[in-house]
Amino acid sequence: MTYTALGILAVVLVVLVDLFVLRTRLVGRRVFWTSYAIIVFFQFVTNGMFTGFGIVRYDGAAIIGGSSPDVGVPPFIGDGRLAFAPVEDLLFGFALVLLSLSLWVLWGRRGVNRTPMAGPPIWRSDDRDRSADDRN
Repeated sequence: MTYTALGILAVVLVVLVDLFVLRTRLVGRRVFWTSYAIIVFFQFVTNGMFTGFGIVRYDGAAIIGGSSPDVGVPPFIGDGRLAFAPVEDLLFGFALVLLSLSLWVLWGRRGVNRTPMAGPPIWRSDDRDRSADDRN
């Protein structure tokens, strides 16, 4: 399976998870798209650095555009690239951000770590009671 096919599959699966499994429906919210616009800017910066400086190289058979050149930098825009990086990187970035935020919203709704506690962990309920008595 090519990098392109994996990227498209990742987006489709995560959108289905957002809409039907977790039911957070972030893709239908304006706040998600506003947040994503901020995040994608920094994704362009980091992807551009990694691919523009030749730290990460791609095989043309696996992506929409051509292979990373042996000498010089890939095109900034064009040949299936945006800010030096293949457009497939945007697909994976979108899937990663959407899944992370969907889980964040889900766990927030369930009250996971709603009241954070500082200090060492309290393992038994009698320790919690004892520490409350010590404060009084």
